[in-house]
Amino acid sequence: QEGMPQTLSSTSMFTPCGFSPHLHTSKEDEQGGLIFQDGNLTSASLDALIQHLIPTTDYYPEKAYIFTFLLSSRLFIEPHELLSRVCHKCIEQQRLDDPVLDKARIRKFGPKILQLLTEWTETFPYDFQEERMIGHLKDMIHRIAPCDEAYWKKMNQLLQTLNQKLATLSHGQEGIVKISAAVSDKLVAFKSKPPSIQREILSVCSDPYTLAQQLTHVELERLSHIGPEEFVQAFVHKDPLDGTKTCFSEQKKTSNLEAYVKWFNRLCYLVATEICMPAKKKQRAQVIEFFIDVARECFNIGNFNSLMAIISGMNMSPVSRLKKTWSKVKTAKFFILEHQMDPTGNFYNYRTALRGAAHRSLTAHSNREKIVIPFFSLLIKDIYFLNEGCANRLPNGHVNFEKFLELAKQVGEFITWKQVECPFEQDPNIIHYLHTAPIFTEDGLYLASYESESPENQTEKDRWKSLR
Repeated sequence: QEGMPQTLSSTSMFTPCGFSPHLHTSKEDEQGGLIFQDGNLTSASLDALIQHLIPTTDYYPEKAYIFTFLLSSRLFIEPHELLSRVCHKCIEQQRLDDPVLDKARIRKFGPKILQLLTEWTETFPYDFQEERMIGHLKDMIHRIAPCDEAYWKKMNQLLQTLNQKLATLSHGQEGIVKISAAVSDKLVAFKSKPPSIQREILSVCSDPYTLAQQLTHVELERLSHIGPEEFVQAFVHKDPLDGTKTCFSEQKKTSNLEAYVKWFNRLCYLVATEICMPAKKKQRAQVIEFFIDVARECFNIGNFNSLMAIISGMNMSPVSRLKKTWSKVKTAKFFILEHQMDPTGNFYNYRTALRGAAHRSLTAHSNREKIVIPFFSLLIKDIYFLNEGCANRLPNGHVNFEKFLELAKQVGEFITWKQVECPFEQDPNIIHYLHTAPIFTEDGLYLASYESESPENQTEKDRWKSLR
């Protein structure tokens, strides 16, 4: 746990930082099947964890616990089933089936269950795309509403906010799908160099600052659609205690995460295409220098994902083999950036820079200083290794909660970052170009590269021949 970036105090709901002392000193919690170590919940049966989520008249679970459990529980139980069990237990414990309700008691319990449902809808809105989820939610509120008029209002507010959020999210998804469809058609179109009428990036945007800001727009827009649960659902295996089915027997709900990885790949190929396209060496060198400046500005903004995509595009072999072109480039700036993103020592330099950006984000006064866009595929890899490295369940069948606290820490920090409002003005023209400009396939890149600077050795000659 050493050296993890600290998370914002205002988003402490996402920072599992030990549970409050009064929870685990009582004997009951020990018997209730919750195991604590140094004041932190380390493991428990699934039933005990569900019980620990349920508010009573005088207990409300910690924000950190709610987030961690809702995030990880989907490895063991589907969200609609979890909500169903929570509601049933509330009905039993608060006697909501009694013909005459204990109004005073329910007025103490009501605000707490409403709060829990609100937090669930705010943090994991995608769970509520399911009719069953909305059903359980309404049923719960219908049962407590007779005790207080205000509960109806609360429910309507909650559902309205949820609907707006889901509408925004699905609208964004549709946009991304449309763009992706347009893009895949264009990939194939250029086996050889495209006609000279092709616009190039410098005619659309010649200022590296502006392009870096527009890239940041695209990144934040795409990040905003990724639900925290997608990180967990990407790794759903069969639960060993339930041999019959995986928890998410339906398709894994990770489409936004996948779309975001596709965007990274597109940006790599776009950079390589822009460099290989110009016929003249001087122009190619100019494009390389332009992208080096864009990458440097991305670094300054805290947009590490675009930065890494640009560097990866420049390191693709059709680009890196252009020796004559590179000899015209002032490469010192490029080497500095490459050093920042060097994979040695498990990306030590990048992780140091990321921690710096995360720290700046905490003390930021403006949205501009708050921006942290991590190198995404490395974040996924970290979460993947955390997931593979520890079992979800202990030998006694208990849920390994310690693992999920660490997972919640990493995902929670990401949530904090993805909520930053983009401070830069949007330029629809440039953004449209980034999403729709035609890009070469790998073969197309090699062809363009060999036409720009002819093959140097037999391997390249053979490759060129087979491509033509």
